Amino acid sequence: MSKIISIGTAVPAYRHQQNDILQFMQQVYAFNESDRRKLRFLYNKSHIESRYSVIGDYSRSLPEWKFYPHSENIEPFPSLEQRMTWYNRYAPSLSLDAIRHCLEGKIKEQEVTHLITVSCTGMSAPGLDLQLMELMELPRTIYRSSVNFMGCYAAIHALKIADSICSAERQAKVLVVCTELCTLHFQREPTVDNISSSLLFGDGSAAVLIVPNDNPAKGIKIRNFYSEIITKGKKDMAWELSSSGFLMTLSGYVPDLIEEDFEPLVRSALEKAGMSLSDIAQWCIHPGGKKILEVIEKTLQLRPGQLDQSYQVLREYGNMSSPTLLFVLKKIMQHIPDSSVPPKESNVFGAAFGPGLTMETFVASY
Repeated sequence: MSKIISIGTAVPAYRHQQNDILQFMQQVYAFNESDRRKLRFLYNKSHIESRYSVIGDYSRSLPEWKFYPHSENIEPFPSLEQRMTWYNRYAPSLSLDAIRHCLEGKIKEQEVTHLITVSCTGMSAPGLDLQLMELMELPRTIYRSSVNFMGCYAAIHALKIADSICSAERQAKVLVVCTELCTLHFQREPTVDNISSSLLFGDGSAAVLIVPNDNPAKGIKIRNFYSEIITKGKKDMAWELSSSGFLMTLSGYVPDLIEEDFEPLVRSALEKAGMSLSDIAQWCIHPGGKKILEVIEKTLQLRPGQLDQSYQVLREYGNMSSPTLLFVLKKIMQHIPDSSVPPKESNVFGAAFGPGLTMETFVASY
């Protein structure tokens, strides 16, 4: 067993109001008035107020754009090479900000024994893991691994790897870093998938420090992992490479699939952990979108307020893919009582969703 003793988060410099992004999209998509009203309705119902990006253009006038060409049809449209150049420019420093917030007051950077990087929005070799290793001046012999292209549930997969390491090495101090620059991959064709992506996704980074359970540091103990793949939904959520960036498929049927299959998944996960629904005090649910959170509330018959942290992250940051769940978990950890008299042990159930359709879960306690 292992435990999470710290989570640090970071976002890029540019904070865009959802209404400003809407104006950018209406301009680029060149909609008629009827379609502009429909898009405005979707943005107003998104429950998102702001999102962050390494690109400032989304709330700037056309002459001030830095990433996109100064033309109404944004030609020449940014290539995959240009997007990866920006990823390699900004992902390491954003990751380092999250790492330093995570490690502050816990351990020194050079004490990290294992480094796991997570991303589905930028890929290269050498990649983010080696860039961070050099920036942090970590030993060249450090254990490092990368989780690539798994999408929104990848943070849980990385926690699984960290948990296995901590079970095998009693002195382990595992650093997991999830960094996504989703807004680099805007696509101009007004398809349903592209509109959904441009409505939801933002940029961000989260770092988490995991140690063996017998480490004296305070934290939340990881109890169990459980995952399932809903193969009937493999065409409804996908993430593919193209010459103009990464292409997201995000079907409107995803909430329906989650509504149909999530409650049985939760019961199976809890049964494996020797628990029931009544044993869960906190729900750490990936805010993939407002509709997803609503169907989870409905299918699990949750009380009002039980997903407040998920809704808050969605409202303030949008969906940042893999770091998002850790943003939610950080908020939960911030509200854990810090008392000299330990309260009765409480449990957290975490879940995230991604391509496949894959549903990953964990159970932790504090």
